[in-house]
Amino acid sequence: MKVRAQIPTVKNATNFNTVADSKTVVGSTLDNLKAAIAGETGAHAKYTAFAKAAREQGYTQIARLFEATAAAELIHIDLEYTLVAEMEPGYVKPAVAAPAARACDLNLISGANGEIYETSDMYPAFIRKAQEEGNSKAVHVFTRAKLAESVHAERYLAAYNDLDAPDDDTFYLCPICGYIHKGEDFEKCPICFRPKSTFTAY
Repeated sequence: MKVRAQIPTVKNATNFNTVADSKTVVGSTLDNLKAAIAGETGAHAKYTAFAKAAREQGYTQIARLFEATAAAELIHIDLEYTLVAEMEPGYVKPAVAAPAARACDLNLISGANGEIYETSDMYPAFIRKAQEEGNSKAVHVFTRAKLAESVHAERYLAAYNDLDAPDDDTFYLCPICGYIHKGEDFEKCPICFRPKSTFTAY
């Protein structure tokens, strides 16, 4: 993802359309925040299981990618939970069981499919509803998550394509929005402009 002159937002970017065959059930913004938390919680559990499986299968770099992405989902959960707690004090985050992991190539495709759904369907639909309701905080949180999820999908597909030709590049996780960069060639997050020095290495 290239760094732009301005932080990308729903107002200055054009890749916020919802897919034509949308599978997302849209409720109120509060409902959508809870649905997003549930989805991200499931993704965190899934990627944690996939990381363990990748290590057991000998794919250490891919294990690090799954670990970084699992941590990114926690960032999204915390951002969304903060807004839910403002609207519904006492809300309890859902617990989700981890699915069974499979061969590493299949786990990468599963991860990419989930991230593509979130970036092209779920989050654009939720952003539109938050705009209709005038909830700028939710628009902001959903936007950052949506942009990060597209990069997660890209990372998974690249790892899938290079499964038998890995390198040893480090993955860097932005602590603010969950963006993941591969390699050393960057100065700041292209989503929220956080400097590289604040990123967590995997």
